[in-house]
Amino acid sequence: MTPSPSPSQPPEPPYRSVWQDLSRTPFEQGFLKANGVATRYWRVDAASEVDVIFLHGTGGHVEGFARNIGAFGLAYRSWAIDLVGHGWSDLSDHDLEIDDYVEHLLHFIRTAGINRAILVGVSLGGWVASRFAGRHPELVAGLVLITPGGSQSDRAVMSTIQKTTSAAVGQLSWDTVRARLEYLVHDPAQIPDDLVATRMAIYGRPGMTENMAHVLVLQRPEVRARNILDADTYGRITAPTLVVWTEHDPTAPVSEGRRLAGMIPGAEFVVLADCAHWPQFEAPERFNALALDFLSRAIDPQVENDSVN
Repeated sequence: MTPSPSPSQPPEPPYRSVWQDLSRTPFEQGFLKANGVATRYWRVDAASEVDVIFLHGTGGHVEGFARNIGAFGLAYRSWAIDLVGHGWSDLSDHDLEIDDYVEHLLHFIRTAGINRAILVGVSLGGWVASRFAGRHPELVAGLVLITPGGSQSDRAVMSTIQKTTSAAVGQLSWDTVRARLEYLVHDPAQIPDDLVATRMAIYGRPGMTENMAHVLVLQRPEVRARNILDADTYGRITAPTLVVWTEHDPTAPVSEGRRLAGMIPGAEFVVLADCAHWPQFEAPERFNALALDFLSRAIDPQVENDSVN
């Protein structure tokens, strides 16, 4: 019988670690009090008229943007934040609906001294970004929505998210956490061990079981129904918008992404092959290139005109 590898034996190359992704990026990690909520952030400084803020999905955290913040930070002052109830930010003692996240983001922007921001949101983050952009258009210079939630209510998808996330927290183990992360990608090999270990540490925080129940209320049909964004809400978005979908997104087909994009005035729509719910992580080079190209065409000339005027 061939002996199994020792647990300390390094994986076969190539192995792409979260910290390898950040190894050449000079960034700062800190905590900022946003209306009393200690909010963890990553920041890459750059001289720019607008900032970029990355917003993660349900149960997520800033490490989901480890393969993006450096590339964006070459052109824009870039932030990734742990939303309230997520990551290493303060946990919540009450149910969190979309307006709660919008309010948290608003207080973060004001406290950080950000004048205008490009919001890059995946899943829940795209849902929050869309609502925020319609409500505070003066603060939003652009949107990049990555497989965003908020346009529909699919009970099967909601049940899967509820069950896998609850299992990852309530039955905390390497396997349950890895299963939750693998739901987000088309190729399970894209999930490095250090990302699993990071999420295990986060999900093991004291009070996380109660907190996650407050996070997962959006997976309950009656709660989700009152948070769904309709055509009128999307129609109020004035910022240049790029909607990124994928061939293998587990939450909705390409047709739903196209329908969502069609409700946002002037939005561009693109589909990435060989990806699931996290194209920014699975195909970072492709995602970074197309998103930054969009921003250079849609945002930078606008900023220059504003400066002249």
